[in-house]
Amino acid sequence: MTKVAVFASGSGSNFENIAQRVQDGRLNNIEITALYVDHDDAYAIQRAEKLDIPVHITLPKTFNSKKEYEQQLLKLLKEEDVEWIVLAGYMRLIGADLLDAYERRILNIHPALLPKYKGIDAIGQAYESGDKVTGTTVHFVDSGMDTGEIIEQSQCDIYPDDTKEQLEDRIKHLEYELYPKVIANIIR
Repeated sequence: MTKVAVFASGSGSNFENIAQRVQDGRLNNIEITALYVDHDDAYAIQRAEKLDIPVHITLPKTFNSKKEYEQQLLKLLKEEDVEWIVLAGYMRLIGADLLDAYERRILNIHPALLPKYKGIDAIGQAYESGDKVTGTTVHFVDSGMDTGEIIEQSQCDIYPDDTKEQLEDRIKHLEYELYPKVIANIIR
C-alpha cells in the first residue's frame, strides 16, 4: 500500500473522485493519508469530512516565506510517511523544498492539452481560442507552471454551439477517468 497525500485549493471534485475509488477498491494500491488544503474555506474540506479523511489546513499567509510554509508541509508529510503527492486543483506552484523531497513523485492534472493553455482558466482559453479540440493532461510536477513531463492526455471536441460550462463538464468527466487510471499505473 502506497501512502499518498492529496493537495487541493478549491472544490475538490477530483480529490473526491480519487478518494471514492480508493474507498470502493477500484484504486486498491494506495492509501490517502490526508487532504492538504491551503484555504480554510475550500469546499474540498467538506468532501474530506464526508469521506472520513483527515484534513490539514495550512495557510501560506501565516508563514513568513514559501520556504517556511513548505517546511511545515514536509513535516506533516514525513509524520504520515507520505510517498507520493497528488495535486487535485491545488493552485500554488510547488517550491524547491517539496520538489527535492518528492522528485518525480508529484502528479498534477490540468484541464488542457499541454503544452497549450497553461495556468489559470485553461478551459476558458481553449473555449475562446477557436480550437476544435481540447482535453486534459496528467503530468509530473516541476518548478514551472504546468511544464512538467506529460504522462498521459485525453481529449474532447469543442463544439461550435458549446457553452463554456458544457465544455467544463466534458473535461471534468475526462479528468474523472484519466487521473485515477494514471494514478493506478504510476503509483505502485
